[in-house]
Amino acid sequence: MRAVIQRVSRASVTVGGEQVSSIGPGLCVLLGISADDTQKDAEYMVRKILNLRLFEDEEGRAWSRSVMDRHYEVLCVSQFTLQCILKGNKPDFHAAMPAALAQPFYQSILEKLRSSYRPESVRDGKFGALMQVHIQNDGPVTIELTSPRGPIDPKQEKQQQTGSKGPSERSRHRPGPDTNASGGAEGGVSSEREH
Repeated sequence: MRAVIQRVSRASVTVGGEQVSSIGPGLCVLLGISADDTQKDAEYMVRKILNLRLFEDEEGRAWSRSVMDRHYEVLCVSQFTLQCILKGNKPDFHAAMPAALAQPFYQSILEKLRSSYRPESVRDGKFGALMQVHIQNDGPVTIELTSPRGPIDPKQEKQQQTGSKGPSERSRHRPGPDTNASGGAEGGVSSEREH
């Protein structure tokens, strides 16, 4: 599973000229599900999205608070194009989970996000629709995240098995150049495959 996580001042999704979701400060998450993703990938991604320390604390110290710490919102948008494999200059999307399987899998990720945080603070786009995603990136801060294919950290594995919740995790990721949106820029992002 791949995600592009952007710290935003605001973000919204429009379908057919009608706004279907919007958030104030928080995270906009573009999520690409691969054909071989499992619930373990989903759990990893949910944990990282909610615990990445991308925000300042009350004293202005950078990289100190998560979206949950700040009580901000999350806008999650399914985007199969993140599973693109280039064949020459032509994108190939066969690595993406087929839409019939991806839709319930994506819904389960949204449910995990809502049950792990506050349901009213997690919004999403419209699965399978041609969406316009308007993102006002704050920073810009953009994190690319891929779920691990092999065994994950033993401490995290133990927490998953016991169901215990540890403290917020520190992100080891550093924000890189923002190629998806810049402060104030808006860009259209297509969602799942149309059949």
